[in-house]
Amino acid sequence: MADVLVVGSKVKDYVKSKGLNSSGDLVEALSKKVERLLNEAAERTKANGRKTMRPEDL
Repeated sequence: MADVLVVGSKVKDYVKSKGLNSSGDLVEALSKKVERLLNEAAERTKANGRKTMRPEDL
């Protein structure tokens, strides 16, 4: 497994606050989705000739 980019306990607490349970693989799946989002944002940042990623790159 690659690096986890989200805080597992925070994700689980958030899901629980919604009155739901979280499966054991939820945190890993969310982390992969965050990684994809950041990779896409990195490409947009580079395409715009910048080295600083901004919220609009997301």
